Amino acid sequence: QVQLVESGGGLVQAGGSLRLSCVASGRTFSNYVMGWFRQAPGKEREFVADITWNSGDAYYPHSVKGRFTISRDNAKNTVYLQMNSLKPEDTAVYYCTARYSGSDYRYWGQGTQVTVSS
Repeated sequence: QVQLVESGGGLVQAGGSLRLSCVASGRTFSNYVMGWFRQAPGKEREFVADITWNSGDAYYPHSVKGRFTISRDNAKNTVYLQMNSLKPEDTAVYYCTARYSGSDYRYWGQGTQVTVSS
C-alpha cells in the first residue's frame, strides 16, 4: 500500500521560505513521477511541481518557477519542495502525489497547510 506523508507546512511572512517534505513508502518508486499540488479555499487544485524519480527532471508552472524547487532523496524515499520568496497567494493546502510514468496521478498524501501572511 502506497503511503505519502507530508510535513513542513506552517505560517510564514511574505518573502520567507519553507521546505515541505513527502516521505513515500509501500513500493519502489523508480519509473514514478512525484508531484506537488496545492489547493486554496474556493479554488481548484493547482499543479505546483513534479520530478521524475529516475532522471530528476523537474517541471514547474510559471506561477512558481524560479521560486520553488522540487528535489528527491532516493536513499530516504523523500521528495522535497523548497519554497522561497513566498507570497500571500501561495497560501494553500499542499499535497504530495505520485503516478506511474505515463499515467494519471493515483496516490495522494493528506496535505499540509501553508499560510503566507502579508
